[in-house]
Amino acid sequence: MFKGSIVALITPFRDGQVDEDALCKLVDWHVEQGTNGIVPCGTTGESPTLSHEEHGRVVELVVKQAAGRLPVIAGAGSNNTAEAVALTQHAQVAGADGVLHVAGYYNRPNQEGLYQHFKALHDSSNIPIIVYNIPPRAIVDILPSTMQRLSELPRIVGVKDATGDVARVSRERLLLGSDFCHLSGEDGTALAYNSQGGHGCISVSANVAPKLCAEFQAACTDGDYALALQLHDRLMPLHVALFLEPSPAGVKFAAWRLGLCEAEARLPVVPLTEDTAEEIDVALRHAGLLN
Repeated sequence: MFKGSIVALITPFRDGQVDEDALCKLVDWHVEQGTNGIVPCGTTGESPTLSHEEHGRVVELVVKQAAGRLPVIAGAGSNNTAEAVALTQHAQVAGADGVLHVAGYYNRPNQEGLYQHFKALHDSSNIPIIVYNIPPRAIVDILPSTMQRLSELPRIVGVKDATGDVARVSRERLLLGSDFCHLSGEDGTALAYNSQGGHGCISVSANVAPKLCAEFQAACTDGDYALALQLHDRLMPLHVALFLEPSPAGVKFAAWRLGLCEAEARLPVVPLTEDTAEEIDVALRHAGLLN
């Protein structure tokens, strides 16, 4: 089962190109800092603006650099089922441990369409699949009854829940059982999500606070919610500040401030305003990450 602090990894750029050296260094850093898993080519990794060639290369590099030291869950989502199948099959060949698949954004399938989309992905490969439910971006919501049907497919093993409904995990656990992997998709609600039976978080903040995020998740796993709350309070201003403007501009700026990579993102994401940059600096200092 995938669990703990799983980073939704940024894709570093330099002069418009993927910065492969910085990418490999990020993977090593996450291993050293205790991150429990890594997701390349998700939304935070700017998958919408990566070419197919770049997408494949990033997945291959991350799998190679991770070298089995932590699981790699490759972003492979698309609202085009055929494209999602191709990305899934590539991730499997590259050696990824799992794939992450978003619901059908823009074309907005109904519940049967969602089920058939994920079933087609399941049937096209032999790799574990995590379903990404994010109604604020995809518009459609994978309802608990549909998630129950999906959980009956043996290689659909978990959900990344970014519904914002912290009670959703409790409702789904009643339907799906304890073996299904429940991961929060929102740093700010991960404490409440874990307290109701969640197993971890696919995290944006872990890009710049991997050790703190891993310690927070470990405290939740251990049932030490007093410690988890202390760590949550240290991290909460960062969780908020990184999304004051469209992501991943905020987290890339924070990564640049920590000397991890350039702050460069691709259009239509633009550089931060000065006010937001200052808010992120304040949040980094509050978390003890910046002097």
